[in-house]
Amino acid sequence: MLRRTLLTTTATMVLLGALAAPVLAQTTLRLVSKDLLTTNPDDVKEIDAIEAALKAAGTDVDIQIIDMPGAGYADALGVMLLSGDIPDIMYFQGGDQKMAEQGILEELNPWIEKSEYIKDALWPHNVDRLSNYPYLLYVYPPRAPQPVIRQDWLDKLGMEPPTTVEEYEALFQAIHDADLDGDGTPGNTLGLSGYGNTNELDSIFNQAFGVTGTWMKDGSGSWVNSRVTDAEKSKLAFYTNLASKGLFDKEYVTNTYDVKEDKFYTGKAGVIFGSSPEVIDIYSGKMRQAHPGEDITLTLLPVPSGPGGKGLAAVDVSKESRGWAISSISEHKDEAFKVLDFMASKQGQDIDRMGFEGEQYTKDASGAVTFTDQISTWYARFFNAANWTPPTPLLSPTAQAALDTVKADFTPDNAFVWPADYAADVDATEQVYRAWVAKFITGQADLAQWDEFVAEYNAAGGARMAEYAATVLDQ
Repeated sequence: MLRRTLLTTTATMVLLGALAAPVLAQTTLRLVSKDLLTTNPDDVKEIDAIEAALKAAGTDVDIQIIDMPGAGYADALGVMLLSGDIPDIMYFQGGDQKMAEQGILEELNPWIEKSEYIKDALWPHNVDRLSNYPYLLYVYPPRAPQPVIRQDWLDKLGMEPPTTVEEYEALFQAIHDADLDGDGTPGNTLGLSGYGNTNELDSIFNQAFGVTGTWMKDGSGSWVNSRVTDAEKSKLAFYTNLASKGLFDKEYVTNTYDVKEDKFYTGKAGVIFGSSPEVIDIYSGKMRQAHPGEDITLTLLPVPSGPGGKGLAAVDVSKESRGWAISSISEHKDEAFKVLDFMASKQGQDIDRMGFEGEQYTKDASGAVTFTDQISTWYARFFNAANWTPPTPLLSPTAQAALDTVKADFTPDNAFVWPADYAADVDATEQVYRAWVAKFITGQADLAQWDEFVAEYNAAGGARMAEYAATVLDQ
């Protein structure tokens, strides 16, 4: 009887002990991103896959997507945050600095230092930007727009890819003079189109004309913004000359990105810039869709040399202009960072970059991966890790060449983060610069008015900004 009582008591204690043992608790994480919506099945499927992978590794999270409109995303996010509604994980595309100044963004460097994956996935400019501004994480190669042309057009012209500024002008002229689009009217095709501003062109022509960075020293040894230097004037003279000959699109200011692209696909422009290797592949796919039955490939044009040198434009490493942040007041910062860290792992990158087996890719018995047509519409929602290698080439040779150029030609800029009380000066000088550039290129103003532009730029805040820049750069 005593033995039975002891056994019963022991069994009861074991059962109670099992019931009292800690159970892996699920943590709810709220996430907001421009590229993640509950209405997009692919987005939901990726989040589900992330949750499953983390749970298998011992972190049980329920990631709740907060829907946010794509148009006006930065403003909508700002309104939500200022109302006190602050998700655990946030993607910013502007407006982050104000939030950082209010102390609601977590400093990420301590987390990255002890990370399992992110610290090895960073690109060189990521390291510099995090050192200067530790609140945003955007693990992607720097955006360095590069020009592409249809290879069949280059063949018809009998020309080699241009390697100098002069050869670029000659290529644009040849495109303009020929009837490559076959409409029977030579002279109605632009050599080059763009949209919004001249940032794309600056990517390969800045260094060629000696625009080496945001801040340069003038003849007296004083720091001035490169936009008011003789090197900038020479570069704009080149752009203006192209436009005056009908080689560069004077409508670039009013063009949207899709208008720019359409001019390329329809043969109204011979060259356009792709902002990233992935975008170049998108251009290739759209070009084939626009010309079914034709064997059209795109060729990357090289970075030209010029009177000032050669190279891709210097990369601003003062801060990320967009990226992921963690709330400093989140009760689940550890779990939130584990999500971001996982996305930099091989497993996370396989999901984020490749999609899903049976949809975006297939595997044969040996495990070899083949991408399907659906990969053309898949895009990474989180990262493009520097140390991730796809099991089979994900980029076309043209796009890979663009990425190789970015890797080989990285030069850090000397730009820095402005204090809040300089925001009005930064905005005003930007508006003055863009307005005058547009007037120069479209012929509404003559470069003989350069001194007038410089005076207006300095009066709008340029002089005050240069004084502050000297205190930063001469430290």
